[in-house]
Amino acid sequence: MIGESIALVVAVLWTTGALFGELASKRLGALPLNVIRMVLSLLMLGTALWFMTGHPYPYLADSETWLWMTLSGLMGFGFGDYCLFNSYNLIGSRFSQLFMTLAAPFAALTAWLLLGEHMTWLALIGMTVTLTGIGMSVMGKDESSTFNFKLPIHGVIFGIGAALGQGVGLVLSKVGLEHYTATAPLQAGMSSLTYPIGGTMIRALTGLGCFLLLLVMKKKVGQLRTAVHDGRGMHFAFWATMLGPAVGVSLSLLAVQYTSTGVAQTLMALTPVLIIWPSYLIFKSKVTVQEIFGAVIAVCGAILFFI
Repeated sequence: MIGESIALVVAVLWTTGALFGELASKRLGALPLNVIRMVLSLLMLGTALWFMTGHPYPYLADSETWLWMTLSGLMGFGFGDYCLFNSYNLIGSRFSQLFMTLAAPFAALTAWLLLGEHMTWLALIGMTVTLTGIGMSVMGKDESSTFNFKLPIHGVIFGIGAALGQGVGLVLSKVGLEHYTATAPLQAGMSSLTYPIGGTMIRALTGLGCFLLLLVMKKKVGQLRTAVHDGRGMHFAFWATMLGPAVGVSLSLLAVQYTSTGVAQTLMALTPVLIIWPSYLIFKSKVTVQEIFGAVIAVCGAILFFI
């Protein structure tokens, strides 16, 4: 039950981290926040590695591990998190996490294209169910009884982009982690956490590079200076980082080492349902029965990918 317990903890951490992420993104801006998150996560991950290995960086990782984890960081952090925190600003964390259920079909499609893994009928059904659940939550009728998005279209695009980044990034990190564990045996006294934390650090380094480049290109360096002086915003950013890329992502990789990927992903996919009630309490956002049923259906669809 160790893996299952870790996966359930991850779902709670990601739920709480998403709420802090929305609060921080609305105060600091998506791009400055992502730079701050990556810096904080690197400090946390480096400290953890230092205590576990005596080195504040993944010194056991070879060039191929760095290659796969860098590609994963480009998709998962660089592209995915950029989209995710922009979607927080536009449609809120509750709907953003709902769109994240699309990460499962995106991961399955990527594994099929990249690794030759088979797409089962159950996975295809899961894809349909997930899309149906999302549609129930985000579509509504206007006065002319025509179905339309209840959300800003840009927010929907960013939400889909966030799921694409996470799904593709997950497959790439799986390849990198398998190579990492196969080519870098742990030395005496080292924890198995060394692998997921080291892999996450490589991904975070890549994400930081992407966000710094975007910050300079968009001429928003001044926003970063303003953001770091916002005490309340930095408080939210710290907890969004601690619960997300630092602890949450590392534990998610650990969970799949102690239990099957299907069970772990099933439990970690509960975030869109878990977030409904606290989001209502914090942001006073209106929640309809249709939206709740849609979230549950979308999560059920995501679960079908891992049965």
